[in-house]
Amino acid sequence: MESYFSTWHRWSDRNSYSGIEYPGIYVVAISSRNLSGKEFSYLKEIVYVGMTNAVSGLKGRLVQFDNTIAMRHCQHGGADRVLYKHQNYEKLARSLYVSMRHWKCRPADATPKDLRAMGKVAAAEYELFARCIENLENLPEFNRKKESKKYSLTYGRG
Repeated sequence: MESYFSTWHRWSDRNSYSGIEYPGIYVVAISSRNLSGKEFSYLKEIVYVGMTNAVSGLKGRLVQFDNTIAMRHCQHGGADRVLYKHQNYEKLARSLYVSMRHWKCRPADATPKDLRAMGKVAAAEYELFARCIENLENLPEFNRKKESKKYSLTYGRG
């Protein structure tokens, strides 16, 4: 599974990923080390794992993540938990990295082939959760919903 992930991309370079227009899974890390261009691995700096089957693909979901951490619109629950702890967008964005894996499909078409691909995306997210527990001994920090507070619920924001 790991070999199918992209190398780590700086948050500001995430749109350079060649499959960003498709559904897929993504892994977010916060690191003081430069991870850009490095092969995906289970780093202690991984803070969130997510997926999307939306028509807008990974790009649309990562826009929602970015809008939330930049306090433009609260559109992403995991990013809302990241924001609770990391409220300085410029500082956070400089240390944020993402690795992605996509599946070529068209969610709007809902053909048997597309539906099966979207099922693989959903299954891959759970497989990735399991591998995080095996390799990091826990889910990433902001996937632990009971332990991580949301900014919007604490400070209010629409």
